[in-house]
Amino acid sequence: MTSKQAMSSNDQERLLCYNGEVLVFQLCKGNFADKEPAKTPILQVRRMAFDTGTRTFVQKSIGIFRLKKEKNSHFKITCCNCVSDFRTGINLPCIVLQSNKKSNIIQYLLLFLHSTNTFEKRLSFKVDHELKDSIRVLNGPLVLWQCVSTLFIISSKTGNIVSVSDTFSSVIWAGEIGNLGTVLLGVKKCCFSEEGSQMPSEPDYAIWNTKFCLYALESKEILSEAYIIPAAYSGVTCVHVCATEIINNQIRISLLALTKKNQLISFQNGTPKSVCQLPFGDPCAVQVMDSGEENLFFIVSFRSNDACAVWKKNFQVAAKWEKVNSVLIDDFVGTGTDQVLVLFKNSLNSDCLTSFKLTDLGSINYSSEPLDFNEDDLFEDIQDNRHLVIPPLQGRVKVGLAYIQELQKHLLLKEKIISQSFKALMNVFQDKDDNTPITEEANLVPLWGEEENCVPTLDTKLSDSFQDSEQLVEEIWYRVMDDSLVVGVKATSSLRASLNDVTVSLLMDQAHSSSFRPIKCQNKVIKLSTESCAAPHLIPYQIGSDAKRVKLTLYSQQEEKSVSEKPPKKDSIQLVTAVTSLSPLLAFHKFCCIVVLQIRGRKNGNYPEDHYIPCGRVFLSLEDLLSGKYLMTLPKKKPIEHMEDLFALLTTLHKSCFQITSPNYVLNAVKVWLLEHMHCEVIKEFPETCFCKRPGSFYGTLFSWKQKSPFEGILIVYSRNQTVLFQCLHDLIQVLPVNSFFRNLKSEHEDFLISHLALSLEEELVTLDSLSSVLTKVESNFLQRCEESKREKSSAVADSSDREEDIHLYSKELQREKKILRKHRKASGAVYREIIFKVVERQLISDVTAQKLTHL
Repeated sequence: MTSKQAMSSNDQERLLCYNGEVLVFQLCKGNFADKEPAKTPILQVRRMAFDTGTRTFVQKSIGIFRLKKEKNSHFKITCCNCVSDFRTGINLPCIVLQSNKKSNIIQYLLLFLHSTNTFEKRLSFKVDHELKDSIRVLNGPLVLWQCVSTLFIISSKTGNIVSVSDTFSSVIWAGEIGNLGTVLLGVKKCCFSEEGSQMPSEPDYAIWNTKFCLYALESKEILSEAYIIPAAYSGVTCVHVCATEIINNQIRISLLALTKKNQLISFQNGTPKSVCQLPFGDPCAVQVMDSGEENLFFIVSFRSNDACAVWKKNFQVAAKWEKVNSVLIDDFVGTGTDQVLVLFKNSLNSDCLTSFKLTDLGSINYSSEPLDFNEDDLFEDIQDNRHLVIPPLQGRVKVGLAYIQELQKHLLLKEKIISQSFKALMNVFQDKDDNTPITEEANLVPLWGEEENCVPTLDTKLSDSFQDSEQLVEEIWYRVMDDSLVVGVKATSSLRASLNDVTVSLLMDQAHSSSFRPIKCQNKVIKLSTESCAAPHLIPYQIGSDAKRVKLTLYSQQEEKSVSEKPPKKDSIQLVTAVTSLSPLLAFHKFCCIVVLQIRGRKNGNYPEDHYIPCGRVFLSLEDLLSGKYLMTLPKKKPIEHMEDLFALLTTLHKSCFQITSPNYVLNAVKVWLLEHMHCEVIKEFPETCFCKRPGSFYGTLFSWKQKSPFEGILIVYSRNQTVLFQCLHDLIQVLPVNSFFRNLKSEHEDFLISHLALSLEEELVTLDSLSSVLTKVESNFLQRCEESKREKSSAVADSSDREEDIHLYSKELQREKKILRKHRKASGAVYREIIFKVVERQLISDVTAQKLTHL
């Protein structure tokens, strides 16, 4: 942001603002090295920044440029400005120095100031006349000045002085306009014809001899002579161009003009729009200050060392200052809007600015010291300022109230639409009649589109498979951890299904879309015990194969209970969580997700069909994240207060399970390592889980130690990454007994599943052995009956003497044998089928267990 210099009559000192800092250029003499001659002229620059704490400008840095002095030469500062360098396009502060070497030769030097406080000599030229107030430094840099009625320019690209066409009698503005390049605005020379006519009066001559025009330096042609300033305003001394546009090959300009009648006039396309009578005389410069909220002020400087501010809205004087040294406009406070810095006389007597006023003519007001006012004048100024300030403040309040009312209406309408849409959606799910009034239906958005064919036909049994979320869902919560969004659903005891058959889905609810887009997420089931039970090795039990069978049977019963669809025990907490990436969702700035609980149906279970239960909505925005709302933070000194934070950690952290065995020594060192070395704190609600508070990378790691016997236990580690996990294991190995073994388990139930598979295979072998024993028994019974029948047959043959009787007897015996054989065959088939059914059942249990092991 640039600022024009104003009213500084001291040719040894100039002020400029650049990027919110005040640059103070001073010419002085000093001896900085023994080899240099005494009183070497130097150019010194001091960077000053405003400190809101101390309410003063403090010096940040200083830069020095040594000048080469020749005999009878005298240096002074001509002007300073901020212009762009054509090599980089960056705006840099520049200063023009004048050196009088000889009586007729004057040398000018243009220097660039870089951010490192180093000066760069950018341009140097000599002329035979002095460049007074007519000098202008433009982007490039390009230096332009007027001598008598001739314009001269010199550019850093060529380094040669060139005279411009004698089109202008005076130049009142120079700058860049779009693709036209550097443009000059001035008064065109007019020759009044004296032949055959009488000379007009002096006022009429001044009017008719004035014509404003635009001239392009690059194309060397006149761009426009209309829509600029009417000829009647011949007393214009300074112009500030606000905006330009080209319509029908004609340039339209909006500008501000200062006149000799001490007026500030706003012109738009050559037509005067507003006029303000200025409080002081002889204005010389005008600048624009944007204080935000569409509040523009025009800061006018006067050669009488005065200044004033004119408000754009009513074109009235809003403030005025007297005995002013310089007026600078920039963002000195760092609010993103402009402020005006008014420097009064004798404000540079020390290393800091001693007398100044910094304000945006609104809420920002800083002053080094109170101004000297008479009480009557002060009272009058207060009354005048009150009339000027109160109307804009009232306007601000009205605009703010109107905005708040519109926002409230919008929020009420949004809540009403959401409520009606939710009711309609629930009615569709439950297959109920929609009793929504016609007036309310006008605010609803069709969920599946406007066409009737797009609405899917609902099954009549859908209402039977739908259950109210209030009956099945106890709580829903969500947390933000790093780049992940964690959503948790805690089910009630009314849910007659295993959590292994339950998943959580997230649907994106977009305000301008009639469909719900699913969000990719991962589900996880969390089970935590709320009771601390004694270690299994402390409970006495029998030793032997019978005890092993009882133990394995107990494990199998526990597994069947966990697999069966029964409600969880009261001494444990179970919930389902879903985690998804947060970055894609933040692209919407504000987003809403619908949480749906899905229960997979089982033919033999309580839910033969799939069920979908809407649980609620998740609302999140960038403002929530910036304010720390829903953000997961690890406590430093206090224990974890909210269990949702613990569940979020268990969901996002990497879980690793290890089986630790020590054949020769007991594993008491693990618990000591957790409490003393890792500074773990046992969570009261879940005694089996502890939170690591050891400083460094270990902080926030979760541990769970389950000791199965004095020489064996299961250690579960929840870590941020593999590096933290390896650090924990390395630290644990140092305290474990010698010859301890680590075994990485895919799941904490892996050892249990292996034992359960062994038991299933053992029972399968026992069933097959019973089948062979039954078949052997049937065969022995059949052979025994055959021997008895043979003995009875031989005795019958010995006693009979008649052949016919023998045949009749054999026939009866044969029929009896057939009946006995048929009876034994039926009995053997029933036993066989029963045994085969048992074998298949045992094999099915073994296959299910083996499948679980393969999926770990």
